[in-house]
Amino acid sequence: MALTGKQKKQSWNALQIVLILIAAFIMLVPIVWIAMAAFKTHVDVYQLKLFFAPTLENFKTVFQAPYHLEQKLFNSTIVAFVTVVLAIPIATCAAYSFSRFTLRGQTVLLVMILATQFVPAVVIVLPFFVMFRDIGLLDTRLGLILVNLSIVMPFAIWMIKGFIDGIPMDTEEAALVDGSTRMQVIRNIVLPMAAPGIVTAAIFCFIIGWNEFLFALILTSKDAVTLPIGLALFKAEEGDLWNLLAAAGIIIMVPMFVLALIIQKHFVQGMTMGAVR
Repeated sequence: MALTGKQKKQSWNALQIVLILIAAFIMLVPIVWIAMAAFKTHVDVYQLKLFFAPTLENFKTVFQAPYHLEQKLFNSTIVAFVTVVLAIPIATCAAYSFSRFTLRGQTVLLVMILATQFVPAVVIVLPFFVMFRDIGLLDTRLGLILVNLSIVMPFAIWMIKGFIDGIPMDTEEAALVDGSTRMQVIRNIVLPMAAPGIVTAAIFCFIIGWNEFLFALILTSKDAVTLPIGLALFKAEEGDLWNLLAAAGIIIMVPMFVLALIIQKHFVQGMTMGAVR
């Protein structure tokens, strides 16, 4: 018996719902497991218990010797925050120049900036290691900040440029005709209108700097170790301390969940910018 158009549509909608539920289940199960393991004892973490006596001892232990997670938390926060503070103003200026001015070799420059994103990190980590060793930047937060800038700058430039491209030129030209300077136009018109894109780029830069692993693994050893590298410390003679790993993982993930909510808000705002104007 052939299905009618309405029945086909209902079947397709049902299939979509099933696929979404399966995808959500696959993504949420590891997060739920980590959230539960963070409140379990070392004995309970190896048992598939849905009901157990929760404990906060894991979150206390990770900040004590020999782990001292607060040092790694401080390093990650400083590295990610300073990376954003330096990258966003530079990327905004570069994006505005590419968007509003005709530069010699502009297309080549943009392609070169984009091409850096396709270079595997493992290819360039050794040159960074040798260079930082020679100039004394190994195991320093400054070294990690410089590396993170090289990672996030191309991404930030392209993202912010896309938002600035969506701002009508007529608005800026009218302000220039009225006597505003270029800097006044940028400050009073471009930055407020491109704010959703700039904030989104800043948040993504923070997330990239916060989660960066490979360069931090190779370029740090003690003083500048970050949170992702600090997770490797939770080992003992009996094996991996999954309850402590889960507690540290929750500490790492919470800021990312908060930033994800902020990103969602600004993405919606950015996509409706043109419609509002």
